[in-house]
Amino acid sequence: MPPSSTPLDDLEDDHDDLVFLEEHPGAPVSVGTGGVWRVMIIDDDEDVHSTTTFALGNLDMQQRPLEFVHAYSAGQAREMLKHEHDIAVILLDVVMEQDDAGLHLVRYIRETLKLADVRIILRTGQPGYAPEIDAIRDFDINDYKTKSELTRIKLFTTVTAAIRSYEQIRAISANRRGLDRVVRASTELMALHGVQNFAAGVLAQIADILGVEPNGVLCVQECPDARCRELHIMATAGVYRRLGTGNLTASEDAAVAAAMERTLAQRRNIYEPGAVTLFFAGKSSRDFVAFLAPGRTLGELDQRLLEVFCSNVAVGLDNVELVSHLHNAAFYDQLSKLPNRTRLVEILDATLAGPGRDDATLSLVDLDHFAETNDALGHQFGDLLLVAVASRLQQRLGQQLTVARIGGDIFSVLGDAAAVNPVRILALFETPFSIDGQDVQLSATLGLVRLSEHDGSGADALKDADIALKRAKSQQRAGHFYFSRSMGVEIRERVRMMHALRTGFAKGELFVVYQPQMDLTARRPVGAEALLRWQTVDGTYISPDRFIPIAEYSGLIIDIGEWVLRSACHELVRLRDAGHRQFTMSVNVSQVQFRHPYFLDMLRSALEETGAPPEFIELEITESMAMEEPDLLIKMLAQIKHTGVSIAIDDFGTGFSSLSYLQRLQVDRLKIDRAFVTEITHSARGSSIAEMVIQLGRNLGLSVIAEGVEDERQAAILQSLGCPLAQGFLFARPMATAALYDWLNDEGSIGAP
Repeated sequence: MPPSSTPLDDLEDDHDDLVFLEEHPGAPVSVGTGGVWRVMIIDDDEDVHSTTTFALGNLDMQQRPLEFVHAYSAGQAREMLKHEHDIAVILLDVVMEQDDAGLHLVRYIRETLKLADVRIILRTGQPGYAPEIDAIRDFDINDYKTKSELTRIKLFTTVTAAIRSYEQIRAISANRRGLDRVVRASTELMALHGVQNFAAGVLAQIADILGVEPNGVLCVQECPDARCRELHIMATAGVYRRLGTGNLTASEDAAVAAAMERTLAQRRNIYEPGAVTLFFAGKSSRDFVAFLAPGRTLGELDQRLLEVFCSNVAVGLDNVELVSHLHNAAFYDQLSKLPNRTRLVEILDATLAGPGRDDATLSLVDLDHFAETNDALGHQFGDLLLVAVASRLQQRLGQQLTVARIGGDIFSVLGDAAAVNPVRILALFETPFSIDGQDVQLSATLGLVRLSEHDGSGADALKDADIALKRAKSQQRAGHFYFSRSMGVEIRERVRMMHALRTGFAKGELFVVYQPQMDLTARRPVGAEALLRWQTVDGTYISPDRFIPIAEYSGLIIDIGEWVLRSACHELVRLRDAGHRQFTMSVNVSQVQFRHPYFLDMLRSALEETGAPPEFIELEITESMAMEEPDLLIKMLAQIKHTGVSIAIDDFGTGFSSLSYLQRLQVDRLKIDRAFVTEITHSARGSSIAEMVIQLGRNLGLSVIAEGVEDERQAAILQSLGCPLAQGFLFARPMATAALYDWLNDEGSIGAP
């Protein structure tokens, strides 16, 4: 190692005055509550250790003495620093085992050990040996001195400045960590629901901020007027759990009650040795107060952190009831106070994930004809009736079951299969409900699903129960139906087909075929019915009986129906251009299409854009459609008639139509259902209904056409009865456009151009 000057000589020659602590032989030096400043000397020269200790040993810095830690090489210092804590300052020689051993040690301290707080003062016996500016800039070094220039005063001032810097850095770090704990504690508190949970969370978070065991009590003082002095216990923790609940009185714990009274009177936090009482100013004349026993006297930083935390808690305590109200609104039905659909799904998810799923059953309870009762007696009466049903379900079925209201007049019951028994539940409705002195008799229909047979989430289980409920309502009111896997397969198949239909329509897999309609006497074609078909890419034909109901259910029939109408109109125009001038095109319209608010606009647009003559367009509606809300239908048909389009009633004779309504509908044609055409040749009285429809049409001035004619005998009987028109396999099957043109050419042209 290169020689260096002896610091002891510099210290003896220095005339600066230093203040030394008075020594008392045999008595230990008192370090006070603040502890000591730990200074580490790293130097391979023992004289440096002794002279530094002699110069600084009895000095008092920031009212604390110094404690020295010694390392005589960079390697020894590396090992010691792995275990030494709270080193405030390191006096480090640059040149030890190697010329730059000190600088390498600095890099190890900062980058490997991640000791960012400790202050480092580099000392060297060779001025200018190391690049001073680069070293200070790159390695977070407080100072860089030659040993010869470090006199007593300069050494003292340099170390003092470093200790002050260390103290400030530690304070900033402590504040940051404390504020992080406050933010985290406040965030965790806001995740708690309910006043009681929030209050208990306050005590736990305060203890966490202070790093102590939770021992305390939090109270609220309800003050509707100045005379109110009672303290109501909201939460307790640790040794104060003995206080229980209710009001806090001096007889239970005089010290706690007195401390809380002082804090409420002064409306501020009070810090005492071993105890702290915190004040939370509330609104609406309510104040909150917490007493804690942290087991130690709180420092200034702890107090500042609690002040910040208390301001957050004060806001939280005021708003926790609002949060609870919002939670109730989100998860509970406001009328019946039962869990709602959202909460039921959560409970179902928990049940499905738990050990009780194999014995659990979910039942939906749908009140029969409740809408009629509501309309007849009023919504207020209906609400009282719903509350009465909720109360009876809860009280009679027992607390071990979960009763929920999932919407409208539908309730649910979840629990053990033996308790969720359809016979038991339906029996609850045998006794009338008394509402405002009136007895109301209700019945209910149930849809049930056994969770042991269910695969999926809580929401899926609810859907399965709804499927079972719909099946029960379609079969028998006031009954019940259990969901089965086959029903699930059926529903999934319908969903699969719905997606396939949507995709197939977009890809052009759907097409229109045309079945000719014949004049029975002349045996000449007079028109055709446009029929929808679907052939998938693999060549499979899907029956209209399968996909049209799905199209109607999904609403896709609106777009498909418009496309069919436009296709038929375009084809009519092309047929007319080919010479078939007296040709009528019939197009089926579903109930979903007919009820669409823009159906009339769509019809007018199709006629205008294709140029199809409306007098040769016929819309077919079913008899069941005609009889549902006939007054509305009459108005709608009148608007359609203004476009020039004619109307036919399909499947006539199957819906028991009212003749008075039939007269008012102003339709143009009746279609005899194929079932009655088949009966013509199968029974002695088989022609009765067909004959009646033909006679009715003649009397009302309506055209009549029979569909499903398959042999000459049927055609001859219909003709003898006076039926002018027919369609069926006897004449032609539904055919694509090209085949239709060939067939028409073989049959001859229709009328003169």
